[in-house]
Amino acid sequence: MLEQDVKANTALAAMGDFSTAGYTRDAKIRATGEEYARRLRVKTPSVNQLVRNLSGGNQQKVVIAKWLVRDCDVLIFDEPTRGIDVGAKEEIYELIESLSAQGKAVIVISSELPEVLRVSHRIAVMAHGRITGFLDNAEADQESIMQLATVGKAQLKGHVS
Repeated sequence: MLEQDVKANTALAAMGDFSTAGYTRDAKIRATGEEYARRLRVKTPSVNQLVRNLSGGNQQKVVIAKWLVRDCDVLIFDEPTRGIDVGAKEEIYELIESLSAQGKAVIVISSELPEVLRVSHRIAVMAHGRITGFLDNAEADQESIMQLATVGKAQLKGHVS
């Protein structure tokens, strides 16, 4: 929702928590937007700023904030740092690690091997739409992941995931 502001995006997934009898509680939406912008260090002049005017990393943080407000037990991050700068990547990695430490189940889908190795406890590797193996982080390295990722279609016949 690039055409909406930071506060609206932040509240979107939990909108039921921000309305009473069909009326939105704008003060609560604003306060929540400000709280999550602060917590996630979103660089924005105000929560009234349109998301399209933020950097890619800050746009990503707003998307994450939306689901943190919802207080999900399971979070799925699909290519969470694609197209963002190194500083924002580090902040997102720290956030993913913090969520995991809080007991949240965090699934990270990434084509960047260093990212997978950085944030994962357990790694499921896929090739041709099928899981080809699982690795614990302690045993995983780029070579072992690539071996599983480059399994040919012929090798997958009869492979049970």
